[in-house]
Amino acid sequence: MVDMATDPERLEMDAGPGPDASMLHPLVDDLINIAARLKRAASDTASSSAQGGTLPQSLRTTRSHLHIARQTYALRRKRAAIFGNPDLFGEPAWDILLDLFIAQGEGKKVSVSSACIGSAAPATTGLRWLGVLADEGLVVRENDPEDNRRVLVRLTPAGHAAMVRFFEAVD
Repeated sequence: MVDMATDPERLEMDAGPGPDASMLHPLVDDLINIAARLKRAASDTASSSAQGGTLPQSLRTTRSHLHIARQTYALRRKRAAIFGNPDLFGEPAWDILLDLFIAQGEGKKVSVSSACIGSAAPATTGLRWLGVLADEGLVVRENDPEDNRRVLVRLTPAGHAAMVRFFEAVD
């Protein structure tokens, strides 16, 4: 069975008329990687839940918050796919915050370009929202110590605390 969310040919067929396909190939690869990461994370959460819930309360809470964040992000992508127009439901700032929260929970670094892709908006829109989130003190950009060509973005302590408060309210 072909997983339509990660099948490059399916993604190309669904793209329809629009930008030159050669411009989209790097974005398709990144989106496939994000989808695979979300799928792995969801299965990790399911397998840890099946082990009997012997985790400390703080770790269970953190995993619960990550589960809600992953589910929210996946549902947002599914909603856009079903309605066929992602611009109908655009909230790039929220998508960026969800993506960064998930990445932080998984101990992963996120580049600015990856965060823009995670925003599910054009790169310029993603960059603009990263600037707004930085101005609000929710995210911070910093040079990647392992690769000087790359800039990383992460939630600030205030941004992380706000996301936790949100997920506590939802949970």
